[in-house]
Amino acid sequence: MQNNTVETLIAAAVVVVAAVFLFFAYTSTHSGNFNGYDVQASLANVDGITDGADVRLHGIKIGTVTSIAMDPKTYKPVVHLSIRSDVHISDDSSIRIASGILNGNPYLAIQPGRDGRMLGPGAVWKPH
Repeated sequence: MQNNTVETLIAAAVVVVAAVFLFFAYTSTHSGNFNGYDVQASLANVDGITDGADVRLHGIKIGTVTSIAMDPKTYKPVVHLSIRSDVHISDDSSIRIASGILNGNPYLAIQPGRDGRMLGPGAVWKPH
């Protein structure tokens, strides 16, 4: 009978560890949805960036890459971003591709500008 109790406790511990891992994976990928506004950004390149990549400001996730297309006139990539509605980005801000420390996944890092003109829903952004 003692063997069954030990096996049951070990199985319960495995289930708890698996649940904690799944919770950590869900929260670290920021899979939750948020309300936001859409912005198009024309970039020089999008090496490693895919749909669903994070958009961060000072390391804090403020949005997501919703799609990537190519401008047929300039052949430059155009990235469609969904930005949290409580975050406003100045139109003279810059953007770069960065890599996460823990998971190595590339994301778009925004460096805020100083101009008072903010990007609004549907804006076409040409970052510096």
